[in-house]
Amino acid sequence: MQGLIGYIALLLFAWALSENRWRIPLRLVITGLALQWALALLFVKLPWAAEGFLLLNHGVDALQRATNAGTSFVFGYLGGGPLPFAETSTGASFVFAFQALPMILVVSALATLLFHWGVLQRIVNGFAFVLRRVMGVGGALGLGAAVHIFVGNIEAPLLVRPWLGRMQRGELFALMTCGMAGIAGTVMALYGSILGPVIPQAIGHILTAAIISTPAALAVAALMSPFHGAGDDKEAYTIGAPALSSIDALAKGTADGITFFANITATLIVAIACVTLVNMALGLLPQMGGEAITLQAIFALAFRPVMWLIGVPAAEAETAARLMATKTVLNEFIAYVDLSKLAPEALSEKSRLIVTYALCGFANFGSAGIMIGGLTAMCPDRKQDIVDLGLRSVLSGTIATCLSGAVVGVM
Repeated sequence: MQGLIGYIALLLFAWALSENRWRIPLRLVITGLALQWALALLFVKLPWAAEGFLLLNHGVDALQRATNAGTSFVFGYLGGGPLPFAETSTGASFVFAFQALPMILVVSALATLLFHWGVLQRIVNGFAFVLRRVMGVGGALGLGAAVHIFVGNIEAPLLVRPWLGRMQRGELFALMTCGMAGIAGTVMALYGSILGPVIPQAIGHILTAAIISTPAALAVAALMSPFHGAGDDKEAYTIGAPALSSIDALAKGTADGITFFANITATLIVAIACVTLVNMALGLLPQMGGEAITLQAIFALAFRPVMWLIGVPAAEAETAARLMATKTVLNEFIAYVDLSKLAPEALSEKSRLIVTYALCGFANFGSAGIMIGGLTAMCPDRKQDIVDLGLRSVLSGTIATCLSGAVVGVM
């Protein structure tokens, strides 16, 4: 009952923050939440069901390996090539700028090529045909939400870039929320290896968390920024001058990707610098409980009742809240490393599982910077909406992953 009460409380909280509380698309909310429970029941009780999705994730791995082939050739070991020294800790050799962001260039080029061939239009129309009848969601949003399970919060919008300008404000927010409530398939194996010693079948739980948080993200987004009807997916904006050939499409996509890459890099540097400056300023204040005041400490206080609500016992809520605060202020990678290093008695087996699901998302300040920088470069006409919804999507993505934690705790 504790987890169920928390689940309802989080939904009521999202509704209380709604931009229009009396025009909620109930069909989408109810369908999204029902789908979350159904998928959780399938994957949590029947772990072999996740194997099919793991096969799909191999496609993303292949794309990452292909990208690494290019980055390692250009940047050597900084881009993922063989290390000339021994790695002292897990993930120490991972350089974000040279190993994660370059995939944006590849996806941008491939998306432009697929649009030139007319393949993306057919895929979007196919999603629209199914999802309009089931959830009342447009094809562009449906495709973006679905691929968010496997790729990051910029690569997925790149696939539906020609449709971004036509999306309703609520649809755009739903796409951003899905990005914050999921993780890229390229880091699932890394997180699985980190949690393997403390969480049985860790990779399966990470994948399940990414899957069941997606319909929850759509439901939460619809509560916080309602939209009605599906956007116009039949037509898409032409991105600049039409490509003259397949080679020209690849070249145009790559050139556009450079702009996204530069915007994301610059915005991410500034976002993390601002968070650090705030922590430095807070450090000047008198200590509380023998510890310096930081954003992490402030967020931990806010997360403590949330962790209890989704099923973590009161005695363990503070530890879980600190992990959630680390994930929100810094990122989920550091939070998962901290979780793996906890003493066995710090969290029970059930609490570790709940926290694993609640942490499984990109909802943090750095990701907000990445998303704002990337989306404004993709669709400058929607800059005002994107900036307005950036930090709001961190909150909605966090609510969605906490809902997943509550669900797995109940089950």
